Amino acid sequence: MEVSKVKTAAGADRTAAYADMFSALGAEPRLRILRALLAAHPDGMVVGEIQNELGIAASTLSHHLEKLKNEDLIAVRRESTFLRYTANTSILEELLGFLYAECCTRNKAIKPANITQLCK
Repeated sequence: MEVSKVKTAAGADRTAAYADMFSALGAEPRLRILRALLAAHPDGMVVGEIQNELGIAASTLSHHLEKLKNEDLIAVRRESTFLRYTANTSILEELLGFLYAECCTRNKAIKPANITQLCK
């Protein structure tokens, strides 16, 4: 099988996972959390820093962090008594690659130059 067909088949197998990731990002507080973690990349942030920056109540923040973690969009590691969260850039790259392939390279619905200009 050609490489491009293998990638397309693999992408099709991940479509449900990508839909879940987009669903997780569809909530405004979770998108704000991810933006804050990307701004703090690669160090990430501890829960208190996220809470202070975004003004989200602790119980609500915990719920949103759990949802993002379950979709593998963020990673967490324990540092003594703190939990440090970071954006999972490899998964985000995969998700963006899926979108780019679908809209810009496979069916050319959007010109690739338009996307790269947004990133500059």
